[in-house]
Amino acid sequence: MANSLHSLFQTLASAPNQHQLRLCFMDGIGEHFHIQRWGIYLFDEQSRYASVDIHGLPNADTFVELYEKVGRAVDPVLRYVKEHHAPAHEEMVLPAGGWKQCELYENCCAYYDHEHIMTGPIVGGGNLIGAVYFARVGETPAFNYQDVRNLSAVCSHVSACLAMLGRQQPRLSVAHPLTLREMEIAELVSQGLTNAQIGVTLWITENSVKQALKRMFRKLEVANRAEMVAKLQDILN
Repeated sequence: MANSLHSLFQTLASAPNQHQLRLCFMDGIGEHFHIQRWGIYLFDEQSRYASVDIHGLPNADTFVELYEKVGRAVDPVLRYVKEHHAPAHEEMVLPAGGWKQCELYENCCAYYDHEHIMTGPIVGGGNLIGAVYFARVGETPAFNYQDVRNLSAVCSHVSACLAMLGRQQPRLSVAHPLTLREMEIAELVSQGLTNAQIGVTLWITENSVKQALKRMFRKLEVANRAEMVAKLQDILN
């Protein structure tokens, strides 16, 4: 186990809540696996996505919609993860040369240049409660068994941290549905910033902020900014 991974484990263990845990994971994981894109997905009780955070993928919402529509049901790597509660990459579960002939690649991953993928389980209470998704793009090497072993260790620590936070802060044990970027917007809203000011702070357009707030209100089932801040008061900084 590389010493650098131990520093990541310590960082994850120090997260005071689920939001910060996801942030620590997203900020710290990429350098350890030589990946260009990664995400962490947490599920609700019906195995639907309760929260999704993705790094390195333009138009991430569009990808998630496409994956949900045509990819998730035929994802051979996720199927293995569900069955075994263990991480896997495409070369572990498909015959040689089978990746680019499978439905997941043809209908989803090919559009995003995902040449290699690896998925790991997040578990709790004996069930799969989330997953970690990695992708390498372009002319990059496939994942290997050392990558799988390291991801297994990372997933064990994430699962343990979530379980600990669930015991300490039961109201946070169920994932809120906002992405990390949406949580950044919510935090700025709670500070009283206008849409224009939020756009300047995050280097996005004012219209992007408006559209994000609409999605956030819908996800949280609230009608306005004040209701949103009140609903998130336990996890906003």
